[in-house]
Amino acid sequence: MQVILRQALKLSLMSALLAAPAFALPQSQDPPQDPAKQQPSAQPQKQQPTTSQPVQQQETVKPKNSKEDVEAIGNRSVGKGMNLYSLEREISLGKQLAQEVERSSKLIDDPIVTEYVNRVGQNLVRNSDARVPFTIKVIDSDEVNAFALPGGFFYVNSGLILRAQEESELAGVMAHEISHVTARHGTKNATKGELMQLATIPLILLGPGGWAGYGIYQGLNLAIPVTYLKFSRDAEREADFLGLQYMYKAGYDPNSYVTFFERIQADEKRRPGTIPKVFSSHPPTPERIENTQKEIARILPARSEYIVTTSEFDSVKSRLRGIMFTRKASDNAPGKPTLRTKTEQSKKQPTGSDPSSTDDDRPTLKRRPDSQP
Repeated sequence: MQVILRQALKLSLMSALLAAPAFALPQSQDPPQDPAKQQPSAQPQKQQPTTSQPVQQQETVKPKNSKEDVEAIGNRSVGKGMNLYSLEREISLGKQLAQEVERSSKLIDDPIVTEYVNRVGQNLVRNSDARVPFTIKVIDSDEVNAFALPGGFFYVNSGLILRAQEESELAGVMAHEISHVTARHGTKNATKGELMQLATIPLILLGPGGWAGYGIYQGLNLAIPVTYLKFSRDAEREADFLGLQYMYKAGYDPNSYVTFFERIQADEKRRPGTIPKVFSSHPPTPERIENTQKEIARILPARSEYIVTTSEFDSVKSRLRGIMFTRKASDNAPGKPTLRTKTEQSKKQPTGSDPSSTDDDRPTLKRRPDSQP
C-alpha cells in the first residue's frame, strides 16, 4: 500500500509540473468576428499604411542550436518531450478526429482547387520536420481558418484562401498549422490531460473515503479539458518560430507571415469585433508580431529572391470565388426549402379580427360548399 501511495504522489507531482504551461494565463482575447461581414480590401497590400517595411536580414547567421538552423530542418529533434502517444497511435487518433470533421463539414471537391492547395501544403511539409504523412483537404466555409489534427490530417477553409492576397500569405498560415503537428502539440496536450487524471488517484486513496472521495475525483476529471486545437502561449510561440522556418525553407518570403496578421489586426482596429474566430484563441498580438520580426532578422539569412505569389494562386482564387458564388446562389434559389423562426411567422399573423388580413403561408379552414348552415 505504501508503495502505491509513493508512486501516486510522485506521478501527481510530475503531472503538476508538466501541466503548468497548459494552465497559464490566456492571452487577452478579442470577440470573434462574423466573416460574412468582412469586406475585401480595395487597395493593394503595398499601399496599406499599417504594413511595416520588410525586415532587414543578415547575409549570414550563426544559429545557437539545431532548432535555429534552417539547414538542419528534417534532422532535428522537434516534437520531443513527454508524450504518451506513439506516432502510430497519434495517426490513428487523427484519423478518428478527421472522420468527425468530415461528417460535419462540406468539402470542396473541385480537382483544380484541391490539387493546388495540396501541392502548396505538401511542399511545406517536405521542408519541415514532419515525421508523419499529411492529408490536406479544403473545407467549404467562409470562416478564415485552417487547422491540422494530430497525425497530419490538415484542413484549409476556403475563406482563408479568399482572404489571402498572395500565395506566400496562405503558405505562412499553413506552415504555422503544420508546425503544431511537427511539434506534436495536440498529443502533448492530451498527455498532460491524461497525467492529470492519473494524478487525482491520491484524492481517492488519501482523501475522504467512500463515495465522497470518488465524487471529488469525478469533479476534477470533468474540469480538465483535453483539446487538440487549443494551445498555450508557448505552443503558439513555437508554431510561429517553426512556421517561419518552414515557409522560408520552401522559398517563400517570411515577411508575408507578418503582413497577413498585421492586415487582420488593422481590420480589427477599423471595425472592432471583426477578428476571425480562428484568431480568437490565439490573436495576432503586437508581441507575437514583434517576436516574429526579430526571429526573421536573427535566424533567417537574406536571399536575393523569394516566392511572393504566383499567377496560379490568382487563378485558383478566382475559380474558388466562382464556386462559392454558385453555391450561395444555389442555396438561395426560389423553391428551396427554408426554415423560419417563430418570430418571423408571428410577424405575418393577423393583428386583429380583420378576415382580409391573412398569411398565405399559413393553413386556413374553409366551409365546404355543400355544407348546411
